[in-house]
Amino acid sequence: MEFYVNGEKIDITLENEKTISDILKSFEEEAAKNEATTIGIKVNGETVPAESFETIVAQEIKEDTKIELNVLSKANLLDRLKTSKARFEELSGKMADVPVALQSGKDKEANTLIAVLADAIDEFCHTATLCALFPELYNSLIIDGKSITDFFEEFAPIIADFEQSLESKDTVTSGDLCEYEIAPRLSSIAASIGAILG
Repeated sequence: MEFYVNGEKIDITLENEKTISDILKSFEEEAAKNEATTIGIKVNGETVPAESFETIVAQEIKEDTKIELNVLSKANLLDRLKTSKARFEELSGKMADVPVALQSGKDKEANTLIAVLADAIDEFCHTATLCALFPELYNSLIIDGKSITDFFEEFAPIIADFEQSLESKDTVTSGDLCEYEIAPRLSSIAASIGAILG
């Protein structure tokens, strides 16, 4: 049997494990001790879908069984949050450059910054979703006194207005939104992550 965790081959010795399920249970117990959890399983190269999970994991382990696990730890998430914090701090400072770039005809520069912002928000939201696997971590993600969901429900229309102002080349509105709405919120996200990282 071959056993991989996050693409790395791991040598394991079978004790009383007879089925794939036995292996997964043993692994989960160890993972839990290290504040980690399995987020994806492949058996013999095939991703195990939720609907056939029970059937597949009930299979007996054979010589040629190959199990691949995708594992996420709390430490991984904290690293990702640290990266997000740094990005939001940097972007918060750069948002004032967007209207200046637009007014001086440097559209390419402004668009690059906007793409980086969209990417940073997308990455953070993905990380926050994964944080839900560790409820105490997810519940501590409070931004401006709001849950992540509530915060982004309020932030989304501002981003939409910002996109609209860019399309209509309304540099005054773009500038106001960057300075008074977007930059402070990016600082708030960074501060809330900072509070978790300590």
